[in-house]
Amino acid sequence: MGNDIKRNGSSLDRRHLLQAGLAAAFAAPFGALGAQAFVPQAPAPGIDFSEFPLCRTAADGPVLTGAPRKLKLSWNAGAVCLAPLPVAIEHGFFQKQNLDVELVNYSGSTDQLLEAIATGKSDAGLGMALRWLKPLEQGFDVKIAAGTHGGCMRVLSRADSGVNKLADLKGKIGAVGDLAGPDKNFFSIQLAKLGIDPNKDVDWRAYPGNLLDVAVQKGEVQAFLSSDPLAYLWLKDTQYREVASNLDGDYRDKSCCIVGLRGSLVREEPQVARAITQALLDAAMFTSQNPAVAAKSFQPYAPKAATLADIEGMVRYHTHHHHPTGEVLKRELKAYADDLKSVQVFKQSTDTTKFAERIYVDVFSV
Repeated sequence: MGNDIKRNGSSLDRRHLLQAGLAAAFAAPFGALGAQAFVPQAPAPGIDFSEFPLCRTAADGPVLTGAPRKLKLSWNAGAVCLAPLPVAIEHGFFQKQNLDVELVNYSGSTDQLLEAIATGKSDAGLGMALRWLKPLEQGFDVKIAAGTHGGCMRVLSRADSGVNKLADLKGKIGAVGDLAGPDKNFFSIQLAKLGIDPNKDVDWRAYPGNLLDVAVQKGEVQAFLSSDPLAYLWLKDTQYREVASNLDGDYRDKSCCIVGLRGSLVREEPQVARAITQALLDAAMFTSQNPAVAAKSFQPYAPKAATLADIEGMVRYHTHHHHPTGEVLKRELKAYADDLKSVQVFKQSTDTTKFAERIYVDVFSV
């Protein structure tokens, strides 16, 4: 099927072939399970910013001096869209910024993760915007410093299900791993934009994430929502088709995952906040330009069923060249908040302009 280089039946353009790049894992909850062990290599060679000159400005900032600053960064080790994190460790991007970063694998609720960051148990974390924004509406002291990539959520159906496009979900039964998950929120937003009430016109049913395809096979549902790596691996079976993804339409140029920093770190050590954000953005850019290298770095965390070629295909599919900061990031956060209001996830009284202003920080302006 060539799912790593095709989407909705059309070949990816040159820009997306340059993109390197289990977001369902992001939808999963976060509680500390333990640190990951890596052996850093020498810092990676320079990154080519010629196609993305705006990224160069941030990359030219000062590096921290003195002893390496120790930090804890929370992630979910099973999320293939987080390939830049092992890349940052293995290829020296944190080291280049004079940082000693411990990656902590978390599982538990998103509220617990954000509380861990806000209270200093962790200094930073990565997660899905459509998972984080609702808890952040409640006031956690966590600042969003950057987007990290787009892509990683998909709607799948059987080839004979009669669901060939998103609008076909009207009147159908759809399976989800989490009724409050980011994929459910995202595709509900898309249905609402098509004039379909996602809460009344689709019968959503929850199943364990690894059994979503079983629900389709049994005929209990006509489509299911999933994220990579599971979605990508299921698409290798020709009985499945991709109905939609979060790289369709305007969303192909929006980030779906974000970097959150401890609020006190931003206020008290702005240069450290800048350094960790810069290291992550550099690793993302390196990933976009070296997908095969990034795939190797992530391979120890991938499902056993995923080959190295599969991982590279997923890395290429995810838009790791797109990692907005500053005003661009703030606009994306406001747009997502507006979208969440449209499907009754956000309170109608929330001022989304003030909300975006409150939760975002431009670490490169300090």
